[in-house]
Order: sequence, then C-alpha cells, then structure tokens
Amino acid sequence: MKSKLQLTALLIFFITSVRAQNDTIPKVPFEGMDLSWINGQNRQQDFPLTLKDKKTGETILTGVAYVDSYFNYNFANPKDNTQTISSSIGRTNEFTINMASVGFESYYKNIIGRVWLQYGQMGSIVQDLDGSVGRGRNTSISNLKYIREAAAGYHFNKWHGINVEMGIFMSYIGLESFVLSENWNYQRSMVCDFTPFYFSGARVQAFPSKKYKVELWLLNGWQTYNSWSKGIGFGNSNYYRPNDNLQLVANFYYGTDTRSSSRIRFHHDNSIVARYYKNTSSNGISQAALSLNTHYGFQSGDGVKASDQYMAGTSLANRIWFHKNRFALTLRGDVITNPGIYLAFSPSPVADNDFNDAMAADPKQKLNIFQGTATFDIMPSDHVTFRLEYGHRNANVPYFTGHGGTTSPDGWSDTPANGWRPDLRKSEDRITAAVTFRL
Repeated sequence: MKSKLQLTALLIFFITSVRAQNDTIPKVPFEGMDLSWINGQNRQQDFPLTLKDKKTGETILTGVAYVDSYFNYNFANPKDNTQTISSSIGRTNEFTINMASVGFESYYKNIIGRVWLQYGQMGSIVQDLDGSVGRGRNTSISNLKYIREAAAGYHFNKWHGINVEMGIFMSYIGLESFVLSENWNYQRSMVCDFTPFYFSGARVQAFPSKKYKVELWLLNGWQTYNSWSKGIGFGNSNYYRPNDNLQLVANFYYGTDTRSSSRIRFHHDNSIVARYYKNTSSNGISQAALSLNTHYGFQSGDGVKASDQYMAGTSLANRIWFHKNRFALTLRGDVITNPGIYLAFSPSPVADNDFNDAMAADPKQKLNIFQGTATFDIMPSDHVTFRLEYGHRNANVPYFTGHGGTTSPDGWSDTPANGWRPDLRKSEDRITAAVTFRL
C-alpha cells in the first residue's frame, strides 16, 4: 500500500510539474541566431503566407508554396533523355518540373499540425523505389507519394521545448535537404544522395538548452512507408549550435531493412558547418562558410559481413556570398566508396550491363565515386533563386549513362531489350540551370 501511495504521489508531482512548465512563457530554441546561411537549411526569413490571431498576435498557420524547375544537359547526350545516378536530377536536354509543393504548418496553442503535399519528377525518382508497400495489402505508393511531410503532435513548454509527433517526415540523415533550394548545390553530394529522404514513424524533439537539440526516432525502416520485417528502426539526431556561426551535427540509425531477414543496418553521419566571414552590408564578399559532411554505414548478419557491405564517404564544400548575399559561388568535392553496392543506385533497369558484370566478377569490388561541382546562385530575394551548376563525376567501373542510354535500343521504355546492353561510362559531365520559387 505504501509503494502505491508513493507512486501516486510521484505521478501527481510529475503532472503538476509538466503543467507548471506549460503555464510559463515558452522559451525559443536558437532564438536570435541567423541560420539562413547553413547548408541544408531554409534561407527564407520572411514568411508572407502567415495567418495570425488578431487579438494575441500568435501565429495560427504558416503556408508553404514551392516550385523547383530545371534544364539539365548531360554532355553524353543519352538518346533516352534520362539522367542516371541522381535523386536530384532525372532528365536531360528537357525542361522539367522537379517539385511543386504546397502546404501549411501550425504550432497554435502548442498543437502541432503539418501537411506538405508534393508533385513532380523527384517523387518518382525517390518514392517509386519503395518496395516495402508490397508487404501485405491496404497500402500503395500512390496513396502516399504525394505527401512530402504530414505530422500531428504536441509541444510541451519544458526546457526550450519538447515536441512529440507522429507521421511522415523528411529524413534527418545527412546534412543536405530533400528540398534542393535549401542546399548549396543543386545535385546533392553522393553521401547524401545514397541515404534516405523520408521516414514514416514517430519522433521526440527535445531542446534542453537554447543551443542544443536532440531527437529520438521510432521508424518503419530506411526510406520506407511500411516495414520490411517485424523490427522497428531506431534513430537519434543531435544538433549543437554554440553561436550562429557554427553548427555541429551527429546522426545515427539502426534497423532491419531486408525482406524476411534478420540482417541489421547501421548508419552514422556527422557534419561541421562553419561561417568564417560575415559582412552582410558589403558589396564585395558578404559572407563565407564551409561544410564538411562524413558518413559511415554497413549491413551485417544473415550471411553478410560489415567488412563486405559498407558505405563510407565525405563531402567538403566552400561557399562565398557576394553583394549583400545576392550572389553566391559554391565549390564542392565529395568521394564515396560502397563495397557490395548495398546503397548504390542501379544504373539501368536492364540487368545485362557492364556494371553488373563488374560487380559479379568480383563480389568484393568497391564502387568508388568522385564528384565535383561548381554552383553559381543569383538570389534577388528570399523567395527566388536562379542557379547554374557544372558537375563532373567519375567511377572506377562503368556506372554513368553514355549516348546509347540506359532504357532500350531506341530509348523508349516499351521497346524490348532483346539482348541490348545499356551504354555505361566511367565518367560524366553535365551543366544544369534551375529556378526555384518559395513562399
């Protein structure tokens, strides 16, 4: 009886303390910090689609409208107009709507609600590969692929805030964002391109101090709407910003993501993003920053060894802004090695190709890729970006599309292959012009 009374008293104390915390004035994490320069963050500081409570001035809803369009030219000029080995760019020698998105989010009276819808080519590149929807019934890609993010939850005014949410989220793995205008480059780094862009699950975001955020995740799996097995994935994300010139990040993932298998996957990435110069009123160089993002992950178990199936890579970028941040130039280089190709894109839907031959001839063959990009941005306002980018990549095995394409002999998907082999090359050069709009 005594233990029950103690437990009841402890529960009453906890509920009372939480209520007391919720009655205090909420503290805002990272308040006063300029985070618009960070690679992978929204640079928008003005949000015109905002609905406020006329009496209290509290924000009720914030609307989102986004359009990303591009023209990409691959110097190989593939006959099927298909750009391969990219989740950012899927076509070449064509004008393309990459993503059009609308939605809203709200934190009104501590209630969290978020619905962002998406349409366009990038959804087909990413979501259409999700094979987890084939497990069982009552689900399909078409039911979910047009949701970029949707979540419901509650905000507790404890510390600098605690958010509890459940839904579909953009991935926390990797420095760079699924929304390309938030990144310093249009084509993502290879370390980020090989990692997830969305998760289904639940998360707790806690801000123990103004400068630190920690997240705990429960997930269906690695970029999946459903689960591959009976196991639930676990995630952890950590952001530390001692000031508005430095961001330190460490992210972790653990899960079982192979069909009807107990094989486990582990992935870790960490990054440093530092602004080393700032003079935003200058008509010359107005600010300069660098970002370093490093990844390591592996699969293990059920006949697979981590020493044979792992991914390791790093990406280093330097960005310089000019003329009061209206122009910017970003130079980036990244390298990746992926033995066992357990995270690599397939260069062609046709199984009979030089890449598969090279991997089959030596199962321990390491797929090694180097990528270099130079990106120039014109940003007349927070809401529009004009971007021109040159990219070069090479691999140690034939991996990128050549002039013959990767679809069929004549480039059309309904033409039988009949022994035809995709045209794969070890190197690639392209130039991309993009325009993005955001409110």
